[in-house]
Amino acid sequence: MKSIFQTLPQVILAEFDSAHSLVSAAKKLREAGYTKYDSHSPFPVHGMDDAMGLKRSPLGYVVGVMGFTGMIGMIALTYWTSAVDYRFVISGKPYFSWQAFVPVIFAITVLFSALGAFFGMLAFNQLPRLFHPVFNSEKFSRVTDGGFFISVQADDPLYDRGKVISFLESIGGRNVEVVDADEK
Repeated sequence: MKSIFQTLPQVILAEFDSAHSLVSAAKKLREAGYTKYDSHSPFPVHGMDDAMGLKRSPLGYVVGVMGFTGMIGMIALTYWTSAVDYRFVISGKPYFSWQAFVPVIFAITVLFSALGAFFGMLAFNQLPRLFHPVFNSEKFSRVTDGGFFISVQADDPLYDRGKVISFLESIGGRNVEVVDADEK
């Protein structure tokens, strides 16, 4: 896994007119064989995962395993405390009366699931990323207001500066620029 301090040496950034043209450009980049590129938009774009050829996220499995771990751990803890460590008969009920522990078991299951979702999302998205070369671009600041961008990373196997620039322009990219990490 990459360190949060690692940066890319440079990226090529291209702006697109709309979300539809961004999805179309991402699909064309994938079909051309590029693997290390990213799309940037002010809102989630439906169909972008399919256009980029991204696999389904394993985050759901992490959340499920963490929730199950929390549930089993809490059942074990409540069983140990009520039936083994401190055996005390209350109102003639059995030592382990599981119905009384459902709320706390549910709460711990939800807590572990939430923690798994939070930390899993950070790990899978390689966050926090303290720096990315696109932050050096003045034009990229429009991504939060309505700009649609694609950045192709310099560590892509098909990266050739001139070919990438001409390819991005041929698929509708405008304001294509090479952004270096140490530009500022």
